[in-house]
Amino acid sequence: MRTSRAGTGRDGVTIGKVAEAAGVSRATVSRVMNGLATVDPELVRRVREAATRLGYEPSTVARSLALGRTGMVAIVVPDLENPMFQRVLHGLTDAAGEQGHRLLVASSNENVREEMVLAAEARRRCDGLVLCAPRMPTEELIGLAGKLAPFVLVNRKVPEIPAPSLAVDHAAGIRAIVAHLLALGHGRLAYLAGPETSASNRDRLEALRDTSGRFELVELRCGATFADGHQVADQVLRERATAIVAYNDLVAFGALSRLHELGVEVPGQVSVVGFDDIPFARYTTPPLTTASVPQSELGHQAWHHLRALLDHRTPDPDVHFVPRLEVRGSTGPAPGALRYI
Repeated sequence: MRTSRAGTGRDGVTIGKVAEAAGVSRATVSRVMNGLATVDPELVRRVREAATRLGYEPSTVARSLALGRTGMVAIVVPDLENPMFQRVLHGLTDAAGEQGHRLLVASSNENVREEMVLAAEARRRCDGLVLCAPRMPTEELIGLAGKLAPFVLVNRKVPEIPAPSLAVDHAAGIRAIVAHLLALGHGRLAYLAGPETSASNRDRLEALRDTSGRFELVELRCGATFADGHQVADQVLRERATAIVAYNDLVAFGALSRLHELGVEVPGQVSVVGFDDIPFARYTTPPLTTASVPQSELGHQAWHHLRALLDHRTPDPDVHFVPRLEVRGSTGPAPGALRYI
């Protein structure tokens, strides 16, 4: 069986041949193939039966031109290696796919300048955009927003931007973590900070500082990756902190690995807490205590909001997710006396 190019099916079947076989006009065949709702159901049946019998396959390019849509949406993320963004992507792919849309994925690899270029380019190629841009400066994001509509902003809230946003209450997650550690008797906490350009890092650090009157806070420059957490763990021990609050789970994993290499007991000597609850968090040794973010649901909700914009409907109100503290084996009572290497 052979399939030919634009507007034909096997053996060169054209839209005109389908129209003749169904006893309708070419315009009716076009409307049926484009899924428009202005065609009588009986005519739809006749056209589809004729198209199936003749092996007609409409041109994707022609269909896009007729509808003024590509049938594709894009998502831009800062790091595809981060399971947090992989889960958001998974949820978005599922939800969009159920309604016949395909996904274009772009990663900036933590390059803020590249993030801006990718967002604009992806939007030009697709009908709409889901933007995960936690590192992009607020002023530049505001300036870019007019070129991206329709789009949905994920994991961030910028009041000056009218686009729908799906944000995570990072401060609430930090407060839950701090309350848990204080209840265990910890009085000196080390925060392994994320990228300085990260909006979520600023939210978490501000929440820690707001509550630090009840404990000693040690702020350590770190990053967002496993390697970053592994590298800074020695410094945590020199600072004599009894608990680590990591920027995200990947950083926490790195710290756990290094502490294990050094023979430091977790949580016997140092407790460790992450943020996000990525799929591997419950399988570390010991399992990681973390603030859980509904990552797949972020993707699902992103699609529902974007679909409303594509259909020229008013989207549902913005969503503000409050993380849920998942207490696991990496946190325990503060030690009475620590032996540091």
